[in-house]
Amino acid sequence: MIELFTIGFTKKSADVFFESLKKNNIKTVIDIRLNNVSQLAGFTKKEDLKYFLKNICNVDYQHIADLAPTDDNLKRYKTKEINWVEYESLFKDLLNTRHPENYIKLEQLNYACLLCSEHDATYCHRKIVAEYFKSIYENIIVNHI
Repeated sequence: MIELFTIGFTKKSADVFFESLKKNNIKTVIDIRLNNVSQLAGFTKKEDLKYFLKNICNVDYQHIADLAPTDDNLKRYKTKEINWVEYESLFKDLLNTRHPENYIKLEQLNYACLLCSEHDATYCHRKIVAEYFKSIYENIIVNHI
């Protein structure tokens, strides 16, 4: 079995965030945010996060923008022009056209953690990405931390 994790950094202190990764034996954090350099990202700004992950947890870092929604669809969802069901459908369609399984192999997902900002995975695209991989690769267990 392959264990794939997801995590959001909002409402988490750096201590809770990094300890969660260590406790779950995460090997790689896959950043799937559209914008990972914003001041709002705090301790998870791209270059800072890469440094912290390596030096605090000995965890690798990857940013894969193809696993992020389009800016337009994200804005439409945040401004309530579209609801979650519509957003989810659009994002699933996008993943189906991008085919991330062509460059992210099953082995890379074992003890990897998909990173986004949302505190709860319920209404976050990281849940959709995890479910996408689970539908492609049969033997994945998804854990939201």
